Amino acid sequence: MKIVVTAAWLWDGGKLIPDPVIEIADGLILSAAPASECEVPEGASTLNYPGAILAPAFFDIHIHGASGHDVMEATPEALAAVSGFLGSRGTGNFLATTVTAPLDTTLRSLERLSGLIDAAASAEWQGARPVGIHLEGPFLSHAKRGVHPPAHLLAPDIAIFDRMFEAAQGKVRLMTLAPELPGAAELTAHATSRGVRVSLGHSNATSAETHPAIAAGACSATHTFNAMRPLDHREPGILGIVMSDDSLYAELICDGIHVDPALVKLWWRAKGATRAILVTDAMSATGMPDGEYQLGGFPVQVAHGRATANGVLAGSVLTLDRALTNFVAYSGALVETALPLLTRNPAAMTGFSDSIGTLQIGKPASMVAVDRTGHLLGSILHGHLQPM
Repeated sequence: MKIVVTAAWLWDGGKLIPDPVIEIADGLILSAAPASECEVPEGASTLNYPGAILAPAFFDIHIHGASGHDVMEATPEALAAVSGFLGSRGTGNFLATTVTAPLDTTLRSLERLSGLIDAAASAEWQGARPVGIHLEGPFLSHAKRGVHPPAHLLAPDIAIFDRMFEAAQGKVRLMTLAPELPGAAELTAHATSRGVRVSLGHSNATSAETHPAIAAGACSATHTFNAMRPLDHREPGILGIVMSDDSLYAELICDGIHVDPALVKLWWRAKGATRAILVTDAMSATGMPDGEYQLGGFPVQVAHGRATANGVLAGSVLTLDRALTNFVAYSGALVETALPLLTRNPAAMTGFSDSIGTLQIGKPASMVAVDRTGHLLGSILHGHLQPM
C-alpha cells in the first residue's frame, strides 16, 4: 500500500519545500512535491503533520548503547534493542561506538558487530540501522581519558589498528585519537588511507601537537570541550584549534550537562551550519530508569539524567531528538538551520552523503516530523511509522 506524508514544510537536506506531499511505496520515496503541484493518490494511507517540518531521519555517529544494552555486547538481541529504541526517537542510522577495553575483547566485539551491520542492511531489520563502527579508544591520552580504563589504553600503533580494522571487516568508519601521542600523525595518515575518518579527542594536546594530525588527515573533533585541554589565551591547545579551524567538523553533546548553554552558543558561532555535529554519546541507560548500567564492561551509575563512573561523566542518556530541542533553545537557531547538525553534516563527515542525511526520490523513506522547537512528532524509517 502507498503511504502519503504531508506537513507544513519539507527540509530535504538542502532546501525548504512548502506544503509537501511525499508518496512512499515499498519503503522508498516515489515523489515529493508541493501540494499545489500534485494530488494525493486514491486509497493511500495518509500521515499528516500539520504545522510540522519533515526532515531526514537523524544520524548518530557517537553512541554506545541504549535500552539497557551496550553495543559491545554485539549480540542480535542487544543491537535490536538499541535499534528499536533509537528508531522511536527519530534516529535512522548510527555508528556503533566502542569504548576502550582489553584488545581481545574489542576484537571479538568488532567481528560480531560486522556481521550485525550486514544483517541490518536487510529489509527485515527493524528500527535504526548500524551502518559502521566508531572506535573511541584505545589510542587516547591518559591525562584526558575520562572513564576509559587506563590499563587498556595503547599508544598509536598501525599494526594494532589494522587488526581491529580487519576484525571489523572494514566497517570502521570513524576513530577517535589523541594527536599528542607518539605515532598519532602516522596512524592518522594510515587510517585515512583506508577510508577511516579520524576525530581528535580525549586529548591534552597543545596547539602545536594538534596540527600534525590535521595535516595527516584528521577531520573532526570528538565531543568538543569534554576530555580536552581547556582553552588558554596564551596556549589555545587542541580546543582552540578545533574552534578556529574552519576545515574541522566538531561534535557536541547538547544535554545541558556536558557543556554549558553559553558555550553551546560559542561552539555554534565557531563551527556554523556546515561543520557542527550533534551527538549523544549515549550509553546503555538511555531510555531506562535510574540505576547501575554497563558501559563497555564497567559499571556506570545513573541518577537525574547524569551518568557517572567514580564521579566522572561516563557518556550520557541523551537522545538526538532531545539534543535538537536543547540546541534550538540554547542557540536561538531556527529548527531548519539546526537540522543539518544531526543529518547532513554527520553524513558528510563520515562519507555517507549518498545514502544518509537527505530525502531523495528513489531513496529510503526515512524521515522525522518535528515542530518549530525541534520537538519530535513522528518517526518513519524505511516507510514504516515507528512507535514512540
